[in-house]
Amino acid sequence: MGLETTIVRKLTPGCGAEVLGVDLANPSNSDMETIRAAYRDYGVIFFRDQNLTAEEHIAFARRWGEIDINKFFPANGGHPEIAEVRKEKNQLVNVGGGWHTDHSYDQEPAMGSILVARELPDAGGDTLFADMYKAYEALSPGLKKTLEGLRAVHSNAHVFGAAGAYKSSDQAAGFKGENLVGEAVHPVVITHPLSGRKALYVNPAFTTHFEGWTPMESKPLLDYLYVHASRPEFTCRFEWRDGSVAFWDNRATWHFAVNDYHGEKRLMHRITIAGGPLQ
Repeated sequence: MGLETTIVRKLTPGCGAEVLGVDLANPSNSDMETIRAAYRDYGVIFFRDQNLTAEEHIAFARRWGEIDINKFFPANGGHPEIAEVRKEKNQLVNVGGGWHTDHSYDQEPAMGSILVARELPDAGGDTLFADMYKAYEALSPGLKKTLEGLRAVHSNAHVFGAAGAYKSSDQAAGFKGENLVGEAVHPVVITHPLSGRKALYVNPAFTTHFEGWTPMESKPLLDYLYVHASRPEFTCRFEWRDGSVAFWDNRATWHFAVNDYHGEKRLMHRITIAGGPLQ
């Protein structure tokens, strides 16, 4: 499909866009230019009516950079590049059921994640996204100035560690790598390497405290930022259908997997693309 058939349409005024009329299994050069521009401008983009095989999913991801093999999620059989985001009928806990951004606990956080729907419940299982450009831009000048001088600690031990949230849940058997947990320190406000725009870079799941502050001292300001950044006007909600694909920028968005489909199975395939140091 050529550029003339490709349409980029906002999903909501606050967050995200759909890219329509493109075949991700065989995108043209002009399609890729459109996709790259939409990814840069919107932070999260969505595709419908795709029919990607695992091999095509991997090939599309490799057009963006090196694939980051996940240390914690179960891998898809035969394709270690693909992490499975799975909830079985008998499980109550889902994966990603809270606001977060992937891999902020790494020294070089992931650039992006490409999620493909494989098995969906009859209804529910939507994913929420929040735009961290807009969240930052809506802060007061005084708070912006304060935050730009701060760095924050991000850790995954309380989520993926041996005593972490998943190991004490009914998702425990599917997770691995509890001895590979760690932490990293990043600026609270980053300048995005693609767009040049400033974005808020803390998140409720993995940010533990500001560097040089105690967790107790950090909590009031972090809690304020979390409430602010998840305001409805900065967010969108994506309803999954067969053939749906979401591609988000972990440096510019948060996401939240809604857990409202108990008794039904949901299986998604995720590939994470490696990033670089944040400035």
